[in-house]
Amino acid sequence: MEAHQYPKGTKTVSQSRTEVTRTVFYQDINGFNRLFGGRLMEWIDEAAGIAARRHCGSTITTACVDQLEFKHAVHLDDDVVIIAKVTYVGRTSLEVRVDSYVEEYDTRERNLINTAFLTEVCIDENGKATPIEYGLELEGDDERTEWESATKRLIFRKTRKAEGF
Repeated sequence: MEAHQYPKGTKTVSQSRTEVTRTVFYQDINGFNRLFGGRLMEWIDEAAGIAARRHCGSTITTACVDQLEFKHAVHLDDDVVIIAKVTYVGRTSLEVRVDSYVEEYDTRERNLINTAFLTEVCIDENGKATPIEYGLELEGDDERTEWESATKRLIFRKTRKAEGF
């Protein structure tokens, strides 16, 4: 990976971390009385967009979503907690990890619904990709591991794109 210059310095992962809680209502469920996958995707995209915008300090757009696989059922009146954090920053794009959980009312225990990785692109007023002005300051081994994993996913995405997938 090539090194990029960030004119305004760096921001930490915690500076852009975003946590959103949603309650599942009737309009959010499908014919099986479970959370509609498209609604969860909407919530994931919103949280990722907020985290990316907080990091970039400018307008962003979603370019890619890596995965949407349900690991735990979500039903009417359940609370869904969505946590988004920046894991990698390139020249014009960044990766945001979004973990979604269903939270138990009484214990507040969280069960993982999904982990998704979204690629967000920093854009100018004409919708063209523009350089990100802040790098990512990694604090601790977990954040360094996330960065390394993100670089592998970036290579994988570029390979898939080159192969027409």
